[in-house]
Amino acid sequence: MKILSDKNNLQILHEDNHIIVVNKRVGDIVQGDKTGDKPLSDVVKEYIKAKYNKPGDVFLGVIHRLDRPTTGIVVFARTSKALSRMNELFSNRETKKTYWAVVKNKPSEASAKLVHYLKRNEKNNTSKAHLKEVPDSKLASLDYKIIKELQNYTALEINLHTGRHHQIRAQLSAIGSPIKGDLKYGADRSNPDGGIHLHARKLVFVHPVSKENITITAPTPDETIWNAV
Repeated sequence: MKILSDKNNLQILHEDNHIIVVNKRVGDIVQGDKTGDKPLSDVVKEYIKAKYNKPGDVFLGVIHRLDRPTTGIVVFARTSKALSRMNELFSNRETKKTYWAVVKNKPSEASAKLVHYLKRNEKNNTSKAHLKEVPDSKLASLDYKIIKELQNYTALEINLHTGRHHQIRAQLSAIGSPIKGDLKYGADRSNPDGGIHLHARKLVFVHPVSKENITITAPTPDETIWNAV
């Protein structure tokens, strides 16, 4: 895929007057948090300000987030109109999200639908997947298929039906296939870069203003195992 810009190590996958789509790297935080680390939203604002020579503050709306150790597609809104319409698309599940994950233990089935009830633990920032509904849990659903078997790992393609906290990480862990590097959910060791092998690979949606169908695919990180996938 053609990368429009990698200034400041910013991989821009799509850019127009209303939205800008970035391929997030391991460790980037999408929006400011208690760590005080510089968020991706600020980096994108600086890029827009410099590229278009904009005076004053740059408007940039955060539509959705990706966990810090994951990589892949993040969409930002450049106008308030785009922000409200994209928020609607995401909340109404009118987007199609595809993820890739690399797991240590091959799932027992080559493809399956996983349905759990996820309960979030705010104290340690995790979600636990239950087979039956428990108090304060939320229904979580996805389907996966094996796309490649590597020497020691298995690559999966995942389509999300719901968007819960740590959903893919918790559901794959619940079937005994934690994501490579994901210590929080049962991986036996961390990755050298502190990330996990979960990548927001593809996003399909209707453009909030032009109404054209947009399909965005994010290249995986340039790393041995991802390159093998």
